[in-house]
Amino acid sequence: MDSFVDQADLLETKPVVLNVLNIAKPAEGQPALLSYDEVSTLFHEFGHAAHGLFSQVKYPTLSGTNVPRDFVEFPSQFLEDFSLDERVLANYAKHYESGEAMPAELVQKIIAARAYGQGFASLEYIAAAMLDMRWHELGAANADQADVIGFENQSLKADGVDYELVPPRYRSTYFAHIWQGGYSAGYYAYLWSEVLAADAFKAFYEQGGMTRENGKRFRDTILSRGLTKDPMQLYIDFRGHEPSIDALLVRRGLK
Repeated sequence: MDSFVDQADLLETKPVVLNVLNIAKPAEGQPALLSYDEVSTLFHEFGHAAHGLFSQVKYPTLSGTNVPRDFVEFPSQFLEDFSLDERVLANYAKHYESGEAMPAELVQKIIAARAYGQGFASLEYIAAAMLDMRWHELGAANADQADVIGFENQSLKADGVDYELVPPRYRSTYFAHIWQGGYSAGYYAYLWSEVLAADAFKAFYEQGGMTRENGKRFRDTILSRGLTKDPMQLYIDFRGHEPSIDALLVRRGLK
C-alpha cells in the first residue's frame, strides 16, 4: 500500500491510495490463482488502504497511516483475520472450475496451520526485539566499543530469552532492520500491533461480528483519526479499555 495524495482538510485534499500485489504469472491459457498467503497479504494491504482512504483529519502529517510504527500495522493485521470469516469466505473461496465453496474441514486445516510453530516463532521474535532494545539503550560510544557477541549473549541471558534451540530471528551482525533500516528500538512493533489486532477482532465478535455498526465504530474511532490522539487512547475509544494479550495467545495457538 502507498498513497499518491494524503487526505487533509487543511489542503482540501482527498486520499488517493494504491494497493499493489505481485502474484505468479499463470501458464498460458490458465487462470491466475492466489495462494492463501497471497490472499492474506491482499487483506493485510487493504487494511492499510482503508486506514488511508477513511482518514478525516485536518493536517496531512497526521493523516491516514502517518502513525507510529507500532500502530500502523494494527488495521492491516486486523483485516487479515476477516479472510477466514465464514461470510467473507463464501464470497471468494470457491473452486475456480466448479464454483464449489471451500469445504469447512479445509478451512479448519488452514486455521490450524496458522498456529503451527508459533511457539518457536514467538520466542525468536521476542528475543530479537529485546536485543534491539538493549543495543539502543547503549550510548553511541559504548556501542562502538562493545564486544558484539559478548553483549548479545549477556543481553539474551538478562532478558530470559537465551535458549540455544531458539536463537533470535536476527543476530546483531546482520540485524538490518535496526541498523539504518528504520526500526531502531522499534522491532517489537509487529508483535504489539498483532496484540491490538487480535484483541480488536475479538471485540468485533463479542459485539455481533461483521455488522455495519461495528464497522462504523472502527472507522470512526481508528481508521478516520490518523494521529489526532495518542494511539493508546484511540484504541481505548474503540475497545473501551486497553488491550489484553489473551486474544493473541489464542490466535497463535499458545492458549
